[in-house]
Amino acid sequence: MKFTKVVVVLMVVALLLGVANTRTTAQDGAYVKTFDLKLPVADGAYAGIDPSGATVVWWHNHTGTRNDAVQAAVEEFNSGNPWGIKVEAISKSDYVTIYQAMLAAIQTGDVPELTVAYQNEAATYQNAKALVDLNVFTNDPVLGFGKDFTDDFFQGFLASDLNPQFEGARLGLAVYRSMEVLYYNVDALTKMGYSAPPKNWDEFKEMSCKFVNDGLGTDGYQVRTDASFVAAAAFAQGSDIYDAAANKFTYDTPEAKVMPQVMQDMVAEGCAKVITESRGDQNSFVAGQSLFYTGSSSGLPFVASGIAGAPTQFTFDIAPIPYKDQPVQNVYGASNSIPVTTREQELAAWLFLRWYDEPAQQAAWAKASNYFPVRQSTADELTDYFATNKPYKSAFDLLGSTKAEPPVAGYNAARGFAADAMNNVLDGASVDEEFAALEEKANEQLDLFKPGSALPTPLPTATATPTK
Repeated sequence: MKFTKVVVVLMVVALLLGVANTRTTAQDGAYVKTFDLKLPVADGAYAGIDPSGATVVWWHNHTGTRNDAVQAAVEEFNSGNPWGIKVEAISKSDYVTIYQAMLAAIQTGDVPELTVAYQNEAATYQNAKALVDLNVFTNDPVLGFGKDFTDDFFQGFLASDLNPQFEGARLGLAVYRSMEVLYYNVDALTKMGYSAPPKNWDEFKEMSCKFVNDGLGTDGYQVRTDASFVAAAAFAQGSDIYDAAANKFTYDTPEAKVMPQVMQDMVAEGCAKVITESRGDQNSFVAGQSLFYTGSSSGLPFVASGIAGAPTQFTFDIAPIPYKDQPVQNVYGASNSIPVTTREQELAAWLFLRWYDEPAQQAAWAKASNYFPVRQSTADELTDYFATNKPYKSAFDLLGSTKAEPPVAGYNAARGFAADAMNNVLDGASVDEEFAALEEKANEQLDLFKPGSALPTPLPTATATPTK
């Protein structure tokens, strides 16, 4: 009898130990918090790798209060992680500077362990095989996310870093995103007799023209000409600007040309103006001279503070980009890529990214930066923030249907071509001719960035890199 009891006790202990052990992995779908992971792991691509004491230099673009939030997060990670990993966050001020610095660093081999990168920029780096395919981490039974975490991720955010030029390699991981949105003057619309923002471009034009003709403002709308606006308008019409299956840009479609034609007509009729100075469109909106402004949702604090400091204040809110059948929003933002260094540093960089994407860190970052968190459950920790930031909540509610701009090498140059085409259209050029030429020139770029090829000479510029 005593022997039987001993056996039973041993079996129970073994069972409990087994359950406890599964909680250190993502195999059963349950997410294990980063600081609770047991390292080194026994299996997988990073089996036996101990990141203890590793240093991770992180190049990022944040300045001001956002840089303060980055430094606070890094300090929390450095003091809390059980492996003594030290992250050193270095602000390089903007995406353009980072892009050029990375291109140069790849040539010399002196790369950071972690870098901010837009998806198309990451693809350019990967032409030189400079980045770790993060699928090796996300799919790992211990180091990965597990089903719970994966399902909690905004799926469009998670998918945006899979690169079709490199057979679905994951060249980055999102830690935040923002969205192309329509800012509108609620008070002015109400005064004109409208109870809701425009759903389509015809309504947009009608409202803008009435705003100017009624003497409520001078501009109606100041026209964006950058590639993200072109992409956003195409998405909202139910189309795209890139066909991943064919690896081809698709600017010359009826859907992509709807917005450019409307903008050309509005400028000709005096209902819209061309932007003539940096942030002129935003400045016109906050001053009450424009009815609408299109831009990144992450710019909400700047719009709010601008209106608060203007001679006349008004209520504003956010709506989707005018659409055809239903809203489809252009969600964008740089991810973070892990350059190829040592196995220990690569694992250390991954552990930091994994930790940063947990809800507590995501909520703190969202409040400090006004970016969207990448995990849906973070909304539970933002209830008070939603209550005091209605436009942010309006934008957050649009995350159900999104698309992302092309993650391919060659898109950087295509962005410049798109802006050129839009500027020519506003000067009166044929929309059909400009967008046909845009598609042709954009596709020529894809041939210059074939996977496995060396970085082009001279190095590509970054003047058209997005700044969201």
